[in-house]
Amino acid sequence: MQNCTHYQVEQQERFLNELFDLLRIPSVSADSTKNNDTAACAEAVKESLLKAGCDIAEVCLTAGHPIVYAEKIINPSLPTILTYGHYDVQPPDPLDLWTSGPFEPVVVDGKIYARGACDDKGQMFMHVKALESMHATQSMACNVKFIIEGEEEVGSTNLGKFLEDNKEKLKADIVLVSDTSMISMEHPSIETGLRGLAYMEVEVTGPNRDLHSGVYGGAVANPITVLSKMIASMHDENNHITVEGFYDDVQELSNEDRIALNAAPFDLAEYQSELGIKNVWGETGYTTLERTGVRPTLELNGIWGGYIGEGAKTVLPSKAFAKISMRLVPNQNSHKIAELFTAHFNKIAPDYVSVKVTEHHGGEPVVTPTDSIAYKAAEKALETTFGKKPIPTRGGGSIPIIALFEKTLGLKTVLMGFGLDNDNIHSPNEKFDVVNFYKGIETIPYFHKYFAEMSQGEA
Repeated sequence: MQNCTHYQVEQQERFLNELFDLLRIPSVSADSTKNNDTAACAEAVKESLLKAGCDIAEVCLTAGHPIVYAEKIINPSLPTILTYGHYDVQPPDPLDLWTSGPFEPVVVDGKIYARGACDDKGQMFMHVKALESMHATQSMACNVKFIIEGEEEVGSTNLGKFLEDNKEKLKADIVLVSDTSMISMEHPSIETGLRGLAYMEVEVTGPNRDLHSGVYGGAVANPITVLSKMIASMHDENNHITVEGFYDDVQELSNEDRIALNAAPFDLAEYQSELGIKNVWGETGYTTLERTGVRPTLELNGIWGGYIGEGAKTVLPSKAFAKISMRLVPNQNSHKIAELFTAHFNKIAPDYVSVKVTEHHGGEPVVTPTDSIAYKAAEKALETTFGKKPIPTRGGGSIPIIALFEKTLGLKTVLMGFGLDNDNIHSPNEKFDVVNFYKGIETIPYFHKYFAEMSQGEA
């Protein structure tokens, strides 16, 4: 692989500039005013795959944002790797907290700052440049297929149908994904599981119109106050979620598994310092690593209502709203949890308000095997480029499509991410270390090489 690595070093500046071109496109899938930008980003991804060496690359229209499919088949008898990523990004708000423009990428202290730098344009683009490197140096060991979607940040709504409709086209041996993080550059790791997700929006309505808070205050229920109390009641004094039946299907870890999970390098004081908090918070009886990886959660993602403009307006609002997400663990089902939440929210609503609950999107939790050829190939690839064996970890985030790959295509997934937990994904000042970007491009060809060798060894 020396020629491949040498090529990558020679092309580093160009690789970075091409990533910047992609980061400048505001492909915010949740914002309908950005639909033209999202479509333009899909075209840019397609062109980058063709330039990297793919024989076929196409923008596939869906009922929502397009999916980019591409392939490079060098020999049908060789293993095929299906690479998944996404080109859509989270909204950049709040804009005033960014130190540079969210769609004006810059490098500061060796870190790329831009929305999508890590999640997932930067990590997805590593695979494009890894393919280019292998193709340019004639060192491809596997066939490669790509699915790069534009709706991951809004629940991958249309990807399931695309998988169903294209099972033959998408035939492969393994799915490779870089949309996760590792512990650190000193402690490389591979995520072996992801939590699921149920995302809800609630609406609480009191009077039929906004009222004068002096004339009606104290006599008519304020929806913001009621909603706040309802949300506060969803955790008890031990920060245990109070939704009836929420924990019924939770798979508890054995003592041995808990010990193994907590053996990962973790400095609590450093964690608190980096976040600017005096103490951690969470479910009583569990460590921070357990709370963020193997325990379910319920989080308030946004709350609004009434007057929030400049100055004062004495109003008793008619409505209040909130967005709530629940992270799920193995054996929990997103649709069942959504139903339980809806029933609970309606049950705890007092009779002086009415409520409406909307399920936005969800995804199922997944656990990936650590004894598979693909995992061992990823382990060896990281050991080759980092000089040490990676640590298996559990990820706290969700990638809804991973469970669908197994259900629809019968394919397991390897989560070989190169981000860091402090990369501010979904937050202002999202970043991705330049060295991580280059290290990913260096490591991915080794995964291809070892996966091919190990697969042929078992054949």
